[in-house]
Amino acid sequence: MENTEVPAAPGARVADLAWPEVEQRLTAGALAALPIGAAAKQHGHHLPLGTDYLQAEWLVERMVERRNVVVWPTVAYGYYPAFVDYPGSISIPREAFIATISGILVGLVRAGASRIVVLNTGLSTIAPLEQVIHDPRFCRTTRLANVYAGPRFAQALAEIEEQPWGGHADEVETSIMLAIAPHRVSMRSARPAPVRIVHGMFKRLDPEAPNYSPAGVNGDPTRATPAKGERLSTALLEDLLEMIDHEPPS
Repeated sequence: MENTEVPAAPGARVADLAWPEVEQRLTAGALAALPIGAAAKQHGHHLPLGTDYLQAEWLVERMVERRNVVVWPTVAYGYYPAFVDYPGSISIPREAFIATISGILVGLVRAGASRIVVLNTGLSTIAPLEQVIHDPRFCRTTRLANVYAGPRFAQALAEIEEQPWGGHADEVETSIMLAIAPHRVSMRSARPAPVRIVHGMFKRLDPEAPNYSPAGVNGDPTRATPAKGERLSTALLEDLLEMIDHEPPS
């Protein structure tokens, strides 16, 4: 009879394990991963507020399938001050975010993690997370992976991006979502931004504001396609896996 058993994935999620299994995996050298992806951050009229969370979870699932990792639950709230003008968007204070991530990392180290990667899908979270990982308690064990900063992603972006400018709920993010969660995208609701958002808070009600974006978009999501998203999401994953593979053994 043909063997139809599916090989066990090399990685696992903490939420699916009993604590002795967590200890065993970490003792054997598994990489600990802490994903961060907002579940309550506006992404225009056409994408859900959980867009960052969905991207983080997509990457996590493929990490677990391919690498020896132990993944903690995705941190769904964070420091996202640019979007609080849009109902549903939540930003916790910077110092509270730093304290939260620091507290979680203390727990990972206490559990036996000697190698940790913080998987970050945000932009405003980069600076506070860099502050965290430079803390003497974590600097020898923890590395920050900003998922949009890898070389393969940069190359793919340079080759396929058509919008003149972007940065949020745009051609790039919308394409990725069309590839990984197409049922969560409403392209009929997608609209390009009226002005380019350069820095600071997005404004939805004041047409005279320099960062006026009634939909909460910076860029042109109408140029998004699933094919672009496949290329971009593949590049995100390949960059992440390469970084994991170059983590020194514990």
